[in-house]
Amino acid sequence: MSQSSKGLFYATITALLWGVLAIVLKVSLNYFDSYTIVWWRFTMAFTFLIAYFGIKSRRQLLILKKPPLLLLLAGLLLGVNYIGFMQGVHYAGPAVTQVMIQIGPIMLALTGFLIFKEQLTRLRAIGFFLALIGFIFFYYQQLQTIVSDVDLLNEGVIWVLTGALAWTAYAILNKILVRHISSGQINLILYGVPALLFLPFANFSSLLEIESIWEVVLLLFLGGNTLVAYGSLSLALKYADANKVSMVITINPVITFILMEVLLWNQVTWFTAPPVQAMSYVGAAMVLVGAMLAIGAIDRKKKK
Repeated sequence: MSQSSKGLFYATITALLWGVLAIVLKVSLNYFDSYTIVWWRFTMAFTFLIAYFGIKSRRQLLILKKPPLLLLLAGLLLGVNYIGFMQGVHYAGPAVTQVMIQIGPIMLALTGFLIFKEQLTRLRAIGFFLALIGFIFFYYQQLQTIVSDVDLLNEGVIWVLTGALAWTAYAILNKILVRHISSGQINLILYGVPALLFLPFANFSSLLEIESIWEVVLLLFLGGNTLVAYGSLSLALKYADANKVSMVITINPVITFILMEVLLWNQVTWFTAPPVQAMSYVGAAMVLVGAMLAIGAIDRKKKK
């Protein structure tokens, strides 16, 4: 497996985990508030890494004594991303936030070409364009809401844009740092900084009042999801071009969409979803095909 293929494999893991995460978060909010969930996710991931390195490789923990300033900044930016996303949901609603937050990966793709001087072939450019049109189709209903409701273009959208740009900056720093620092050490700081940042906002009483094994399973999944998803993202940025990684990451809402359709088709009763327009199905297909073209997957098959 080539370095690029390895990176895209890790990016796919991240996209899949984030696709599932959206559904699990929707269920988890019935038991815990958003700040507590975010604090728990990063704290569990940080604690696991501390324990793992304490047993397997204590030298990795030395970075805690004097972490690089750029790495601390990356952790802070990741925390800002979460704050921006949650505040966006609060002020502008989840539909608008889901659309606007995609600006983060799109900006990362652009920086891949502008900062890291990554190559763009004609076929891949067509893929990016097809995926962009697909997203417009996929989010057509939400985009109508943004255009028709001027009040949404205020504090909520500003929060989401701040979160999206913070994520882009975090990913750029991660891409730079992973050349010199192991992904495990990077993630140790990336999990630790937001855990401290959200500590004052966590509602510990809700964690102490857990009554069912279902709630425990949810918390374990949330923490494990963060641990593996961001760990995979760091490795993806290490091995593959930033623009390719960003394109894979942007399909996670489509993965959520597919999973929700499968669950609803099986008549699950523990969550509800709004009706889906036919245009969303067309958009989802365009995004998937465009993503395959953009990362060179279809081109590689032809070469074989």
